[in-house]
Amino acid sequence: MRGQQRWLILAGAVAAVIVLFVVLRNGADNESNTTTATTATTGKTANSTPDETTTAPAQPTIVEAVVRDGKVVGGPQVHDVAFKKPVVVVVTSDVADEVHVHGYDLMKDVAAGATVKIGFVANLSGRFEFELEGAHLRLGELSVAPS
Repeated sequence: MRGQQRWLILAGAVAAVIVLFVVLRNGADNESNTTTATTATTGKTANSTPDETTTAPAQPTIVEAVVRDGKVVGGPQVHDVAFKKPVVVVVTSDVADEVHVHGYDLMKDVAAGATVKIGFVANLSGRFEFELEGAHLRLGELSVAPS
């Protein structure tokens, strides 16, 4: 059982790195809403003929929570997240703590007055709480259903 947990953690970490790479790369590439890809072999744009296909990476679902005065602004929400799609949990907190996404077992420290982002692929189905770990403050839930 312990070996399976290690593999799940490793798989989650690898997925998180991939999602962050895609998210950060897309942020740098998307200076405007229009992009044109050119193939190296033909010199044609990727959308110039019907037989050439490109698949844009899925845009992540952004899940946000703000903590002010020890409470979640607007209260904890349930966020529907697409199965096997990228997700970025964004937490802004006025207190320092650790943000923990249960089930995926992802954790990241947030400094007081700062924002932290946790990116990953929602490859587990179910309902998963995310919280400020030290304060035991439920920030919200992710609801992931297989398609």
